[in-house]
Amino acid sequence: MSRIQKKFSQLKKADEAALIPFITAGDPDLQTTLAIMRALEAGGADCIELGIPFSDPTADGPTIQRASERALKNHLTLTQILQMLRRFRSTSEIPVILFGYFNPFFRFGLEEFSRQSARAGADGVLCVDLPPEEGEELKRWTDAEGMDLIFLLSPASGKARLELVARKARGFIYYVSVTGVTGARRSLDEQLRSQIAQVRRMTSIPVGVGFGISTPQQAAWIVKFADAVVIGSALVETIERASGSLAKAQAAGDFVSKIKRAMKRSRSNGRKR
Repeated sequence: MSRIQKKFSQLKKADEAALIPFITAGDPDLQTTLAIMRALEAGGADCIELGIPFSDPTADGPTIQRASERALKNHLTLTQILQMLRRFRSTSEIPVILFGYFNPFFRFGLEEFSRQSARAGADGVLCVDLPPEEGEELKRWTDAEGMDLIFLLSPASGKARLELVARKARGFIYYVSVTGVTGARRSLDEQLRSQIAQVRRMTSIPVGVGFGISTPQQAAWIVKFADAVVIGSALVETIERASGSLAKAQAAGDFVSKIKRAMKRSRSNGRKR
């Protein structure tokens, strides 16, 4: 059982949902990223999505695009990111998911990428532009290393895609709440509840919701029917606004702490009713 699976099992027993913040590795540098990851864990994060910066992040909105650009200006490599992750893992057991695009993984070599990622302490991989129908090779290597390959679903996913992901999923299923790119939204579609219910009827794997979630109120609503909340752009923007490594880490920790408190209150209120 992976760290991701263990975490969801623990949270289920406690009747809690997972908070999974996303940050971009190397934004603005790896030392700051390390400090931010530690602050996220201290603030109440249950897993961390560590974004691998890429020059053509087609699924990402302007906030995360800027973060990737800042990281890439330092000529950051995947090897350096994994070295930083190894340092983080030496003092932490929180699950870490590498979130990225297929091109950097393919150039590294899928077998070597999976091996080195697992040795560095990664627990899962989410390749945002790799359809599950074409993910067998990467899945073979991540499975061999005991990592969970996380698949995406969205409101546009048809029945065949839903059934395929339900069969292949490990760790959790990432449900994209909106069509389009990442970015904070003022409101979320009310149909999301029924969409998640449809997925949950097909699998016992936890279902997390991401894309567009930016406030404690939105996160509190999501946990009424989903197993996890993924927040990226709003957190990355919070980090972007802070000045200095310590301030960025503090701002990140404070941000996730507020979100996590709202999620717990929502679940607690649900039990009382």
